[in-house]
Amino acid sequence: MSREQRGPNEKLGTVLALAGISNAGLARRVNDLGAQRGLTLRYDKTSVARWVSKGMVPQGAAPHLIAAAIGQKLGRPVPLHEIGLADADPAPEVGLAFPRDVGQAVRSATELYRLDLAGRRAGSGGIWQSLAGSFAVSAYATPASRWLITPADSSVAREANSAEGSGAPLKVGHSDVQKLREAAEDARRWDSKYGGGDWRSSMVPECLRVEAAPLLLGSYSDEVGRALFGASAELTRLAGWMAFDTGQQEAAQRYYIQALRLARAAADVPLGGYVLASMSLQATYRGFGDEGVDLAQAALERNRGLATARTMSFFRLVEARSHAKAGDAQAAGAALKAAEGWLERSREGDNDPSWLGFYSYDRFAADAAECYRDLKAPRQVRRFTEQALSKPTEEFVRSHGLRLVVSAVAELESGNLDAACEQGVRAVEVAGRISSARTTEYVKDLLHRLEPYGDEPRVVELRERARPLLMAPA
Repeated sequence: MSREQRGPNEKLGTVLALAGISNAGLARRVNDLGAQRGLTLRYDKTSVARWVSKGMVPQGAAPHLIAAAIGQKLGRPVPLHEIGLADADPAPEVGLAFPRDVGQAVRSATELYRLDLAGRRAGSGGIWQSLAGSFAVSAYATPASRWLITPADSSVAREANSAEGSGAPLKVGHSDVQKLREAAEDARRWDSKYGGGDWRSSMVPECLRVEAAPLLLGSYSDEVGRALFGASAELTRLAGWMAFDTGQQEAAQRYYIQALRLARAAADVPLGGYVLASMSLQATYRGFGDEGVDLAQAALERNRGLATARTMSFFRLVEARSHAKAGDAQAAGAALKAAEGWLERSREGDNDPSWLGFYSYDRFAADAAECYRDLKAPRQVRRFTEQALSKPTEEFVRSHGLRLVVSAVAELESGNLDAACEQGVRAVEVAGRISSARTTEYVKDLLHRLEPYGDEPRVVELRERARPLLMAPA
């Protein structure tokens, strides 16, 4: 369905020409983005011609998909107003701002929390379906640079007024903050064990809306406020990580940006670095290795002399992942060596942050294996995956599944088809127990690599075992 505007949409025509996209090309891109979110769209070059020459405005998610399609070609976010579709049932560009002012930062974060729930209730897939495919790594440039320039606000004390919320504003104390920290700890545990799509993990956005938002809009001293911003940043980063794990890249990006801003208000430089590391992993996963390096190095730069040895090790490991994705073997090797050195210097009594509890030598070995997988060095992959899989644990089920897939790829590239299929079967079994689009994508990649051996009985068996996983709704 469409509705008519007055006259041609010259803005859309101009941007299409700038991007070098034909009418047929835009229609195809929009249909493809819709399909990624379970939408059946049948736009063609005539549809696009009507949007441009007659000013017809497509309904539902289409305007946002149009913006996303053009943004992918241009390599930057494209707001609806730039293409003349700002009045098309807008989903605001919520969550992408990194305000300088603390008050604006509170409003930006709480707006994101509220809009997420509204989208989930709205039907037709909600806000994140409307924003399908709109991830743009360039949106991280301003947040990263502003955080590097000023990693802490001078004061965050706040006196609220009743007009900002429903009822009298809250007087926030340390006990309120502790509840948020406990919620974050519970969510981390569920996410590691069951995946970002598990219903217990998906309660994090609800916690942000119901618990964190009213507190952020309340009254608090500078001391309590710093702690509140830190706890809210942890929860917001977790919401981003879970969205990332379930394939909602555009939602993850917005959560990460707000988490980084909240970490700055908390004056928690290591936590800000952790958010930047999460951004880096997302950028690397999406194929932006160079940008991933920049984000990881931003995390490192501000944390020199501040973060613990284990924390610095993790940041260097994330940097190595990005160098490997970018194809720079020398830089990846140097970063891995530095990461291992920092890890060896860490001690049991160090004041490591609670959010780093997952990181051990097993995790280092697992990520090192992925680095060498990207660098096409199967011997090194096998060496590190053996170490990574030496202590399987029920606490980190998703990580174990990912490691099994990486191990299977290494066996395949070493010419060991039977061993690859054996590890693949184990990975599929683990993937079936969790809700993680990322793990499913790893399994799909393995099956794609096995296509040249499609008639082999072990490959046929693996493909059949994976069928229910691949057919499950996203």
